[in-house]
Amino acid sequence: MLLAVDVGNTNVVFALFDGRDVRARWRIATDGRRTGDEYATWLLQLLAIEGIERSEVTSIIFGSVVPRADHNLTVLATKYFGIEPLVAGHGKAAWDFEIDVEQPHTLGADRALNCIAAHELVGGDMIVVDFGTATKFEAVDYNGAYKGGIIAPGINLSLDALVGKTAKLPRIAIAAPETANVIGRNTEDQMLIGVFWGYVAMMEGLIERMKAQIGRPVKVVATGGLAVLFNDKTHIFDVVEADLTIRGLQILAERAGAK
Repeated sequence: MLLAVDVGNTNVVFALFDGRDVRARWRIATDGRRTGDEYATWLLQLLAIEGIERSEVTSIIFGSVVPRADHNLTVLATKYFGIEPLVAGHGKAAWDFEIDVEQPHTLGADRALNCIAAHELVGGDMIVVDFGTATKFEAVDYNGAYKGGIIAPGINLSLDALVGKTAKLPRIAIAAPETANVIGRNTEDQMLIGVFWGYVAMMEGLIERMKAQIGRPVKVVATGGLAVLFNDKTHIFDVVEADLTIRGLQILAERAGAK
Protein backbone atom coordinates (compact mmCIF):
# COMPACT_ATOMS: atom_id res chain seq x y z
CA MET A 1 0.00 0.00 0.00
CA LEU A 2 1.02 3.61 -0.58
CA LEU A 3 1.29 6.07 2.29
CA ALA A 4 0.73 9.60 0.96
CA VAL A 5 1.53 12.57 3.19
CA ASP A 6 0.33 16.12 2.48
CA VAL A 7 2.17 18.66 4.65
CA GLY A 8 0.22 21.92 4.78
CA ASN A 9 0.80 25.03 6.84
CA THR A 10 -1.94 24.07 9.32
CA ASN A 11 -2.25 20.27 9.17
CA VAL A 12 -0.41 17.19 7.95
CA VAL A 13 -2.70 14.63 6.32
CA PHE A 14 -1.65 10.98 6.08
CA ALA A 15 -3.64 8.81 3.66
CA LEU A 16 -3.15 5.09 3.07
CA PHE A 17 -4.02 3.94 -0.45
CA ASP A 18 -4.93 0.41 -1.43
CA GLY A 19 -4.62 0.82 -5.19
CA ARG A 20 -6.57 3.99 -5.90
CA ASP A 21 -8.88 3.62 -2.90
CA VAL A 22 -8.22 5.44 0.36
CA ARG A 23 -8.02 2.74 3.06
CA ALA A 24 -7.47 5.13 5.99
CA ARG A 25 -6.84 8.81 6.61
CA TRP A 26 -5.36 10.66 9.61
CA ARG A 27 -4.61 14.29 10.40
CA ILE A 28 -2.16 15.95 12.79
CA ALA A 29 -1.33 19.61 13.43
CA THR A 30 1.69 20.85 11.50
CA ASP A 31 4.76 21.43 13.65
CA GLY A 32 8.11 21.73 11.91
CA ARG A 33 9.84 20.66 15.13
CA ARG A 34 8.05 17.28 15.29
CA THR A 35 10.68 14.56 14.86
CA GLY A 36 10.52 11.40 12.80
CA ASP A 37 10.34 9.42 16.05
CA GLU A 38 7.30 11.42 17.17
CA TYR A 39 5.58 10.88 13.83
CA ALA A 40 6.29 7.15 14.13
CA THR A 41 4.93 6.85 17.67
CA TRP A 42 1.67 8.44 16.54
CA LEU A 43 1.34 6.79 13.15
CA LEU A 44 2.24 3.22 14.12
CA GLN A 45 -0.44 3.26 16.81
CA LEU A 46 -3.03 4.39 14.28
CA LEU A 47 -1.98 1.68 11.83
CA ALA A 48 -2.38 -0.89 14.60
CA ILE A 49 -5.86 0.39 15.43
CA GLU A 50 -6.80 -0.16 11.78
CA GLY A 51 -5.28 -3.65 11.88
CA ILE A 52 -2.57 -2.74 9.37
CA GLU A 53 0.99 -4.06 9.67
CA ARG A 54 3.78 -1.62 8.88
CA SER A 55 5.12 -4.17 6.36
CA GLU A 56 1.97 -3.61 4.29
CA VAL A 57 3.20 -0.08 3.52
CA THR A 58 5.36 -0.58 0.44
CA SER A 59 5.74 3.00 -0.85
CA ILE A 60 5.71 6.47 0.69
CA ILE A 61 5.34 9.85 -0.98
CA PHE A 62 5.06 13.26 0.59
CA GLY A 63 4.39 16.75 -0.68
CA SER A 64 5.31 19.62 1.59
CA VAL A 65 5.02 23.39 1.85
CA VAL A 66 6.87 23.32 5.20
CA PRO A 67 10.57 22.66 4.47
CA ARG A 68 11.40 21.98 8.14
CA ALA A 69 9.15 18.90 8.06
CA ASP A 70 10.85 17.26 5.08
CA HIS A 71 13.83 15.76 6.92
CA ASN A 72 11.66 14.38 9.73
CA LEU A 73 9.29 12.68 7.31
CA THR A 74 12.26 11.17 5.50
CA VAL A 75 13.46 9.80 8.85
CA LEU A 76 9.99 8.36 9.48
CA ALA A 77 10.04 6.59 6.10
CA THR A 78 13.60 5.23 6.21
CA LYS A 79 13.93 4.38 9.90
CA TYR A 80 10.51 2.92 10.62
CA PHE A 81 9.41 1.57 7.23
CA GLY A 82 12.73 0.90 5.50
CA ILE A 83 11.53 2.93 2.49
CA GLU A 84 13.23 5.76 0.62
CA PRO A 85 10.31 8.16 0.15
CA LEU A 86 9.29 9.89 -3.02
CA VAL A 87 9.24 13.67 -2.65
CA ALA A 88 6.67 15.46 -4.79
CA GLY A 89 8.41 17.65 -7.35
CA HIS A 90 11.80 15.94 -7.06
CA GLY A 91 13.61 12.95 -8.61
CA LYS A 92 11.30 10.22 -9.86
CA ALA A 93 8.34 12.27 -8.64
CA ALA A 94 9.30 15.43 -10.53
CA TRP A 95 6.44 17.49 -11.94
CA ASP A 96 5.39 16.12 -15.31
CA PHE A 97 3.42 19.11 -16.57
CA GLU A 98 4.29 22.55 -17.89
CA ILE A 99 4.51 25.34 -15.30
CA ASP A 100 4.02 28.37 -17.53
CA VAL A 101 4.77 31.23 -15.11
CA GLU A 102 7.65 33.62 -14.50
CA GLN A 103 9.14 31.69 -11.54
CA PRO A 104 8.17 28.01 -11.93
CA HIS A 105 10.26 26.91 -8.93
CA THR A 106 8.09 28.94 -6.56
CA LEU A 107 4.92 26.91 -7.21
CA GLY A 108 3.95 25.18 -3.95
CA ALA A 109 3.67 21.40 -3.86
CA ASP A 110 0.01 21.53 -2.82
CA ARG A 111 -0.89 23.73 -5.77
CA ALA A 112 1.01 21.54 -8.23
CA LEU A 113 -0.61 18.38 -6.87
CA ASN A 114 -4.06 19.93 -7.18
CA CYS A 115 -3.34 20.73 -10.84
CA ILE A 116 -2.22 17.14 -11.52
CA ALA A 117 -5.28 15.61 -9.87
CA ALA A 118 -7.80 18.02 -11.37
CA HIS A 119 -6.42 17.52 -14.87
CA GLU A 120 -6.66 13.73 -14.60
CA LEU A 121 -10.02 13.59 -12.81
CA VAL A 122 -11.85 16.42 -14.61
CA GLY A 123 -9.87 17.62 -17.64
CA GLY A 124 -10.37 20.59 -19.94
CA ASP A 125 -9.71 24.20 -19.03
CA MET A 126 -10.11 24.61 -15.28
CA ILE A 127 -9.92 26.92 -12.32
CA VAL A 128 -8.93 24.99 -9.19
CA VAL A 129 -9.85 26.57 -5.85
CA ASP A 130 -8.18 25.23 -2.69
CA PHE A 131 -9.44 26.38 0.71
CA GLY A 132 -6.50 26.11 3.06
CA THR A 133 -4.59 28.47 5.34
CA ALA A 134 -4.55 30.61 2.21
CA THR A 135 -7.13 30.26 -0.55
CA LYS A 136 -5.50 29.53 -3.89
CA PHE A 137 -7.02 29.90 -7.36
CA GLU A 138 -5.18 28.03 -10.13
CA ALA A 139 -5.64 28.38 -13.90
CA VAL A 140 -4.99 25.05 -15.66
CA ASP A 141 -5.38 24.68 -19.41
CA TYR A 142 -6.74 21.70 -21.37
CA ASN A 143 -3.18 20.29 -21.76
CA GLY A 144 -2.71 20.28 -17.97
CA ALA A 145 -0.31 23.24 -18.02
CA TYR A 146 -0.34 25.59 -15.04
CA LYS A 147 -0.89 29.12 -16.34
CA GLY A 148 -0.88 31.11 -13.09
CA GLY A 149 -3.26 31.93 -10.30
CA ILE A 150 -4.22 33.97 -7.27
CA ILE A 151 -3.36 33.70 -3.58
CA ALA A 152 -5.82 35.23 -1.09
CA PRO A 153 -5.97 35.11 2.72
CA GLY A 154 -7.91 32.09 3.93
CA ILE A 155 -11.23 32.80 5.61
CA ASN A 156 -9.88 31.81 9.03
CA LEU A 157 -6.91 34.13 8.57
CA SER A 158 -9.33 36.92 7.71
CA LEU A 159 -11.38 36.20 10.82
CA ASP A 160 -8.25 36.01 13.00
CA ALA A 161 -7.16 39.43 11.74
CA LEU A 162 -10.61 40.91 12.38
CA VAL A 163 -10.80 39.60 15.95
CA GLY A 164 -7.12 40.09 16.77
CA LYS A 165 -7.04 43.74 15.76
CA THR A 166 -10.23 44.79 17.57
CA ALA A 167 -10.86 45.11 21.29
CA LYS A 168 -14.53 44.14 21.58
CA LEU A 169 -15.39 41.83 18.69
CA PRO A 170 -15.91 38.24 19.87
CA ARG A 171 -14.47 35.04 18.44
CA ILE A 172 -17.07 33.32 16.22
CA ALA A 173 -17.07 30.01 14.36
CA ILE A 174 -17.16 29.92 10.59
CA ALA A 175 -20.55 28.65 9.45
CA ALA A 176 -23.12 29.36 6.76
CA PRO A 177 -25.57 32.05 7.91
CA GLU A 178 -28.99 30.60 8.73
CA THR A 179 -30.80 33.08 6.45
CA ALA A 180 -30.02 35.00 3.30
CA ASN A 181 -30.32 38.30 5.17
CA VAL A 182 -27.25 40.48 4.77
CA ILE A 183 -28.22 43.11 7.33
CA GLY A 184 -27.33 41.68 10.73
CA ARG A 185 -29.29 42.52 13.87
CA ASN A 186 -26.52 41.77 16.38
CA THR A 187 -22.73 41.87 16.47
CA GLU A 188 -22.16 38.14 15.95
CA ASP A 189 -24.53 37.99 12.95
CA GLN A 190 -22.95 41.07 11.44
CA MET A 191 -19.48 39.52 11.73
CA LEU A 192 -20.62 36.21 10.25
CA ILE A 193 -22.35 37.95 7.35
CA GLY A 194 -19.29 40.08 6.66
CA VAL A 195 -16.85 37.20 6.78
CA PHE A 196 -18.96 34.53 5.04
CA TRP A 197 -20.82 36.49 2.37
CA GLY A 198 -17.83 38.76 1.88
CA TYR A 199 -15.75 35.69 1.12
CA VAL A 200 -18.36 34.30 -1.26
CA ALA A 201 -18.46 37.65 -3.10
CA MET A 202 -14.66 37.67 -3.31
CA MET A 203 -14.58 34.14 -4.76
CA GLU A 204 -17.36 34.78 -7.26
CA GLY A 205 -15.76 38.04 -8.40
CA LEU A 206 -12.26 36.60 -8.82
CA ILE A 207 -13.52 33.51 -10.65
CA GLU A 208 -15.58 35.61 -13.07
CA ARG A 209 -12.53 37.77 -13.80
CA MET A 210 -10.36 34.67 -14.35
CA LYS A 211 -12.97 33.18 -16.71
CA ALA A 212 -13.07 36.41 -18.69
CA GLN A 213 -9.28 36.43 -19.05
CA ILE A 214 -9.12 32.74 -20.03
CA GLY A 215 -11.75 33.34 -22.69
CA ARG A 216 -12.87 29.70 -23.08
CA PRO A 217 -15.41 27.50 -21.27
CA VAL A 218 -13.98 26.67 -17.86
CA LYS A 219 -14.86 24.16 -15.15
CA VAL A 220 -14.34 25.23 -11.54
CA VAL A 221 -12.99 22.54 -9.21
CA ALA A 222 -12.99 23.14 -5.44
CA THR A 223 -11.10 21.35 -2.68
CA GLY A 224 -10.26 21.86 0.98
CA GLY A 225 -12.24 21.59 4.17
CA LEU A 226 -14.52 24.56 3.51
CA ALA A 227 -15.38 23.69 -0.09
CA VAL A 228 -18.56 21.81 0.89
CA LEU A 229 -19.67 24.65 3.17
CA PHE A 230 -19.39 27.24 0.40
CA ASN A 231 -20.82 24.91 -2.23
CA ASP A 232 -24.17 24.97 -0.43
CA LYS A 233 -24.39 28.75 -0.81
CA THR A 234 -23.00 29.43 -4.30
CA HIS A 235 -23.25 27.87 -7.75
CA ILE A 236 -19.73 28.69 -8.93
CA PHE A 237 -18.27 25.19 -8.41
CA ASP A 238 -18.72 22.46 -11.02
CA VAL A 239 -16.86 19.79 -9.03
CA VAL A 240 -16.06 19.49 -5.32
CA GLU A 241 -13.30 16.98 -4.48
CA ALA A 242 -12.20 17.09 -0.84
CA ASP A 243 -9.16 14.83 -1.40
CA LEU A 244 -7.70 16.56 -4.45
CA THR A 245 -4.20 17.12 -3.03
CA ILE A 246 -3.95 13.58 -1.66
CA ARG A 247 -5.22 12.25 -5.01
CA GLY A 248 -2.45 14.22 -6.70
CA LEU A 249 0.12 12.47 -4.53
CA GLN A 250 -1.31 9.04 -5.42
CA ILE A 251 -1.30 9.86 -9.14
CA LEU A 252 2.29 11.19 -8.98
CA ALA A 253 3.49 8.11 -7.07
CA GLU A 254 1.78 5.83 -9.59
CA ARG A 255 3.51 7.62 -12.45
CA ALA A 256 6.83 7.24 -10.61
CA GLY A 257 6.32 3.48 -10.50
CA ALA A 258 5.41 3.13 -6.81
CA LYS A 259 3.67 -0.12 -5.84
